[in-house]
Amino acid sequence: MTKSIQDPDSQMDKQNSGVAAVDRALLILDAFDIDSPVLSLAEISRRTKLYKSTILRLLSSLERHGYVVRNEDGQFSLGITPLKLSRIYQNSFKLKDVLYPILERITKETGETSSFYILDNDKRVVLFRIEPARSVKVSISEGDTFPVNVGASGKILRAFSQTEVDENLQQIQNQFWASSFGERDPETSSLSVPVFSNGRQLQGALTISGPSERLTQEKIAENISLLLECSIQVSKYLGGEISALIKLINNIK
Repeated sequence: MTKSIQDPDSQMDKQNSGVAAVDRALLILDAFDIDSPVLSLAEISRRTKLYKSTILRLLSSLERHGYVVRNEDGQFSLGITPLKLSRIYQNSFKLKDVLYPILERITKETGETSSFYILDNDKRVVLFRIEPARSVKVSISEGDTFPVNVGASGKILRAFSQTEVDENLQQIQNQFWASSFGERDPETSSLSVPVFSNGRQLQGALTISGPSERLTQEKIAENISLLLECSIQVSKYLGGEISALIKLINNIK
């Protein structure tokens, strides 16, 4: 008698009472990123290392609830529901009311793109941003994700979120700011400072970014005090420890 071959992923889903299915559904959603907003079934399988049959079952549920959509060419992209959740997440932050005026001030005074990044595992996410009204600028969108191992905001997020900081980030912890010149994009520079809440708990990274020919090392140095002042204002609102930031600004001035 020939035994039927069953999908091992299906068997495991049943054994774990749906928990494994939820994990795999989230794994599928994580397969999409800013550089790959549209994926084929084969590519999703390659990235998640899941069977195509398992993926199709889960995609059906995700599509039904608006998390993914199947395009006319048979490929898949994210649906409207993640955007809805993103908006809810943004609105849950008390940061929103205090941060947008701060970002507007930074962009007005520097003429560059201002943004606020948060840490999400091994990525940094643009939670809020304001762009200047000029033709040449760094253009990013709220919700964009980037590697945390590059960029000024990545350095800040790593330096102030880790219990043990390597030597390369120790100076950033001491000076409370970080800069980047062409690390993620060869034509972009950035400057970033931490924002704290509840004492010394890292809330995120306040950042300016612009074309390297305009946002030079000299311009970076000129804007350190501005970003630190803005960090103090936001951190104070959130109950963060600001004495070290105040002392640093006084020393710079």
